[in-house]
Amino acid sequence: NILTSIISFLVILGVLVLVHELGHFLFAKGFGIKVLEFGFGFPPRLFSIRRGETLYSINLFPLGGFVKLLGEEDPSDPRSLAGKSAWVRSFVLGAGSLMNLLLPLLIFTLMFSFPQNAIQGNVEIQRIAPGSPAQSAGLIPGDIVSSINGNSVSNIADLSKEIRLNLGEKTNWEILRPQSRFTGSSVIGGDPGLTTSIPPMSFQEVSFELIPRWNPPAGEGNAGIVISTINTEVVSISYPIWVAIPKGMKKMGETLILFRNEIRGWILQTSSPQISGPIGIAQISGEVAEAGLAPLLELTALLSLNLAILNILPIPALDGGRLIFVFLEVIRRGRRIPPEKEALIHALGFAVLVSFIIVVSYFDILRLLSGESLLK
Repeated sequence: NILTSIISFLVILGVLVLVHELGHFLFAKGFGIKVLEFGFGFPPRLFSIRRGETLYSINLFPLGGFVKLLGEEDPSDPRSLAGKSAWVRSFVLGAGSLMNLLLPLLIFTLMFSFPQNAIQGNVEIQRIAPGSPAQSAGLIPGDIVSSINGNSVSNIADLSKEIRLNLGEKTNWEILRPQSRFTGSSVIGGDPGLTTSIPPMSFQEVSFELIPRWNPPAGEGNAGIVISTINTEVVSISYPIWVAIPKGMKKMGETLILFRNEIRGWILQTSSPQISGPIGIAQISGEVAEAGLAPLLELTALLSLNLAILNILPIPALDGGRLIFVFLEVIRRGRRIPPEKEALIHALGFAVLVSFIIVVSYFDILRLLSGESLLK
């Protein structure tokens, strides 16, 4: 649905931009720096309103935003950004990424706080690939995975997450192994042989050590198992806020580990990066929105983390690129790079970024026309 994709994308983008630029805005105000303009989107300007000394604007291209500060390269005014100390400028420049890191924590905490339906059951191993880590560890079909590294496993998503978090690392699997069912007859009262019952299946608790591999053969998976969830039920889960906050922090940490493992996978050539521009993100947003509010919130959190990491990288025109010049000033003992040279580098960096977005968007359009999806 094109309309759903556009609306979902604009809402997510609006939230991410607002949160990011709000970080710069609040820190600048807090340190006494004059904010000339708080803009959503990139010029030309469509609408603006002035409140106090700051102009708030809505611009034509809704692919970002900006906070225009007094004297970003000129330190002559005491209320200018450039007139502040290096550590103040570092805080203001890094505040956007900081806010984009805090947003996922808020989203994950809220998701744990409010009731959500989840499928839970017993995760049973159906098949094991020959020569796989699972076979080497001693797992067999019929085993039920109860926990990995002490974290409970109650559905396929739980098991998949634990494997992806620990690629190439030793993991401890707690397994419930079914014992042979009693097949003879037994008597419980009444005439002998007339009333029979079959005792329920018993389980033996066993532990195994397994190292999920980085580059498994096609179709085998990192552990080499095929699983299914049996005895399923849908349960509503929520936690009090004092439990939801640490759970949100843990999920954030796990998400960052998954990012790290994804990058390591690119380096090890076990996976290839999927790069997408605004059009691709809009497509993903629409597809996720059809699955419900919770997946859309999780996508927003993931995109916010991506934005935080991307913006802090030392790329000209981005916050990280500006921080590099502050760092150079510190190691040069207060001697700044000439403002016109810094401005030229950022302008060139911006041109390269825009060109990159155009190229990526071209391939997004081709993929969209072919009916492919980024969600696999």
